[in-house]
Amino acid sequence: MRIVDDAALAAHLVTEAAALAARMRDEGLDVSRKTSVSDLVTDADKAAEAFVVETLQRERPDDGLLGEEGTAEEGRSGRRWVIDPVDGTYNFAHRLHHWCSALALQDGEDVVLGAVAHHADQRVLVGGPDLPTTSNGEVLPRLEDRELGQVGAATYLHPGWVGEDAVRTPWLRAATGPATLRTFGSGSMEMVDVALGRLGLWYQHSTPAWDWLPGCALLLGVGGSATSVEVDGYRWYVAGRPSAVGGAVDLLAGS
Repeated sequence: MRIVDDAALAAHLVTEAAALAARMRDEGLDVSRKTSVSDLVTDADKAAEAFVVETLQRERPDDGLLGEEGTAEEGRSGRRWVIDPVDGTYNFAHRLHHWCSALALQDGEDVVLGAVAHHADQRVLVGGPDLPTTSNGEVLPRLEDRELGQVGAATYLHPGWVGEDAVRTPWLRAATGPATLRTFGSGSMEMVDVALGRLGLWYQHSTPAWDWLPGCALLLGVGGSATSVEVDGYRWYVAGRPSAVGGAVDLLAGS
């Protein structure tokens, strides 16, 4: 089946992209800022994205491409690959372990699959709504449903948004629901932790496609729920165990 071929290709791409980035870091990185001291890009991000793009142009020439580091190509097939060559660049550049290479495939607006390679753990996850999520080839168990108050949540609110009441207020409402909160600095890695059953929820606002779709697909592949809701002009993205997601959405919306 084509989806299996796509999954194998995605697993290969994120594995090699993460390995390339790690090798370049060991050799010394050129690091620059995007928008702030915490919003970084390295030459490894760019090289890893170039590797993924070049491979997809050869293997899937009719598909569209969208990458965090500037790739934007329209395709003819109706499908699009969404690329995050290094998710958690601040962690990566500072030799923290919570970073990964991530990739998702869309067909129209629907996510088909996601793939994440956590280089530090030598773990590769692949899955989607019609593709049970695997970790290094082993099918993960389906998530047991739990209420929001019974689970830990991963989330993040950048210091620059703390003074924005329309963002801070719903974030704080949702933060009162889970049993505990964790912030690790990589949206895809945080959703991996939810897919592995270590946490029960992930939520964040204004999330770009490359930070949302790979982990979203993995969670759908273990029976999780993923949705978004607009509150006071900002869109919030929420994924995890279904009942926890419902509870978080209600709190975000002030219901």
